[in-house]
Amino acid sequence: MLQINNLTIRHRKDLRALIENLSFTLNAGDKAVIIGEEGNGKTTLLKWIFDPSTAPDYVEYEGQRAVVGERLGYLMQELPEAVKKQTAYEYFCGCSGFLTSTPKQIAAIAVRLSLDPSIPYSQQLIGQMSGGEKVKLQLFRLLLDEPTVLLLDEPSNDLDIDTLELLESFINSWQGIVLFVSHDETLVENTANVIIHLELMRRKEKSRVTVKRLSYRQFVIERERAFDKQRQMAISDRRDKRIRDEKYRRILQSVNHALATVSRQDPSTAKNLKDKMHTVKSMGRRFEKEDENMTPMPEREDAIYLTLGGENTKLHSGKRVLEYTLDSLQTPDGGRELARNIELTIIGPEKICIIGKNGVGKTTLIRKIAKDLLQREDIIAAYMPQNYAEVLDDALSPVEFLQEEGGKEELTCIRAYLGSLRYTTEEMERPISELSGGQKGKVLLLKLALSSPDMLILDEPTRNFSPLSNPVIRRMVDEFPGAVIAVSHDRKFIDEVCDKVYELTSEGLVLKDKLKLGKS
Repeated sequence: MLQINNLTIRHRKDLRALIENLSFTLNAGDKAVIIGEEGNGKTTLLKWIFDPSTAPDYVEYEGQRAVVGERLGYLMQELPEAVKKQTAYEYFCGCSGFLTSTPKQIAAIAVRLSLDPSIPYSQQLIGQMSGGEKVKLQLFRLLLDEPTVLLLDEPSNDLDIDTLELLESFINSWQGIVLFVSHDETLVENTANVIIHLELMRRKEKSRVTVKRLSYRQFVIERERAFDKQRQMAISDRRDKRIRDEKYRRILQSVNHALATVSRQDPSTAKNLKDKMHTVKSMGRRFEKEDENMTPMPEREDAIYLTLGGENTKLHSGKRVLEYTLDSLQTPDGGRELARNIELTIIGPEKICIIGKNGVGKTTLIRKIAKDLLQREDIIAAYMPQNYAEVLDDALSPVEFLQEEGGKEELTCIRAYLGSLRYTTEEMERPISELSGGQKGKVLLLKLALSSPDMLILDEPTRNFSPLSNPVIRRMVDEFPGAVIAVSHDRKFIDEVCDKVYELTSEGLVLKDKLKLGKS
């Protein structure tokens, strides 16, 4: 059993609550997902549950954590730089379970994860592995210590579609407790039976937590239903209040007028009117108390919305936007060939997605394509890499990064946009290095929008946004009037946005049937 009681996590600097009064209990068989918008404390919560001493230094906390007869295993979202410099063998040697396991036990876990049993003995540097390979390597090492509770921070990041389905099966078959954070809506839909929703309301001044024992789809349906019901009740209450207040105003006005005009020669009538005024004012005080219990308008943390492209996006349907050929795709260091005979043509406002197994070279390919397109003068291309550090300067604030000329009008516009993306004034001026992955993603989305592009080049565009924000991201890209070339394993993104899907293989790009993806 894993039990959290009355947990509150606050920022040390201003004592603002990140998470307030969170309580829940998980037992064997529970698959709980933590959802919430960017910067709401999901990773901080997982770290605290694993070991309170590993919570970030900028927060303080109070609450109880009970772990009864459980062994916790934690898969972190990003490996430390020191680990990336290790070989796979060195990394596994730091795990006591690896040192005490038999080759047969190690092989059994490898088979369970569809991995080569020899990978723990590999001399390959972890930093040279793909994002998906790093995730699988972490999970492999984690299982060697035989945990009963899995705490997984973004385990779906960078996994190919086949491995995502493997991860779904793995989570569903796990006999113990799984508590995870994921931005993959399909994974959450197919696995979670407990939803822990973290929200920050009123410009991030008020924390709200919701725990429901539901599937994600049912949670969304009930959330919308409850929101609509409360909204209708609040509207009805306010309509009744207006009618009541207008009637009260007329009565009060009438009595006031009668008192002002009553003759001094008629004391009996004056007394009756004063008694009536006392009754009317008592009624007003009763109405004020009733108004305190009036149904409030529902609050929720709204998802982001931007428009990508606009009137300046001009890309007619017959324009050959891209005719790309590459005889050989090499690893960045040139030491190994990844694929050959690559050909890709994009005509007009087509939306193209490239998929492929982990490590096949998708990011390497899209970087090369981006380099060519960004130098073109006949189109305006905008690039959102998988690794935001490629284009973001962590030392700058979001405002500093986004400004081009630094004029007062431009700065006002940038601040207004950031405010609409739910940045606080403090976050606008904070170094980008201190922002969450999703907050950095918002900065890049705004950069794309401000550039008025004809073409978007996107490497895993939905990877750092919450399941509640991702439908908005998909709609933004789908409504973009220009061309799109994306690398993505997000099955909903592929289904709802992309016109064509190509799989990158060692022999080049192969056109796929969207309807058959994930069904092989």
